Amino acid sequence: MDKIVIDKSICIGCGKCVGDCVASALYLDGGKAHLRDGCIECGHCFAICPVGAVDMPAYDKSDVEPVTSMTEIDSSTLLSAIKSRRTIRQYKDIPVEQEKIDKILEAGRYAPTGANSQNVAYTVLGSKQNEIEKECVKLFRLGVNVGSKFSKSLANTKIDDHFFFKKAPLVIVVSGHDTVNATLASAYMEHEANTLGLGVLYSGFFVACTKLNPKIKAMLKLPHGHKAVTCMIIGYPAVEYQRTVPRKPLKYTKL
Repeated sequence: MDKIVIDKSICIGCGKCVGDCVASALYLDGGKAHLRDGCIECGHCFAICPVGAVDMPAYDKSDVEPVTSMTEIDSSTLLSAIKSRRTIRQYKDIPVEQEKIDKILEAGRYAPTGANSQNVAYTVLGSKQNEIEKECVKLFRLGVNVGSKFSKSLANTKIDDHFFFKKAPLVIVVSGHDTVNATLASAYMEHEANTLGLGVLYSGFFVACTKLNPKIKAMLKLPHGHKAVTCMIIGYPAVEYQRTVPRKPLKYTKL
């Protein structure tokens, strides 16, 4: 199936798709847009065409909608919300609705990936959550010095049966070949979760477990060649914070 199809009967030859093609796979000839090799299916041509002459046959377009600009979100409110964000480690005993899980995953699906690879995968632990957590707890309890590699404070922390997932109702492991792509997707997912009234904890300890014990990684059934990049613990917060916290002074270099 063709990656991109251009309806020549509709194309007006404006050249907007050509000028915005990151792979230089489009060109004008005879007053119409044409496609050559090199297309990475990023969809810029589909999005920019003023008359809808571009189609992407291999993709489900049922969720295509008019563009919403980020400028419609008040910048001060957004920055304030970012400053107010807290890592959540206490959760209410309330399940996360499937509709909200779908929205969180959808936010990850629309995060940018290098060369439009779309090579990020998502594993919802579901019924395997307790079993997988039990293996991680066993690993940390056996390895007295394992945790010290990641946190000096772990020596004062009790590794109980819920050390990793904090009794949260939802755990999503984000994986990929590329760390950057999976990390970006995770950030998009967290923002979406926060707008839905949910709190998030990134469990670096769990990701460490997948590296230390092949059995735990195998239990996740990740796609071939993938590694766990983030583990997102998600649920309704059982704690309410009253104010933002100070940060160290901003440091940046201007060249």
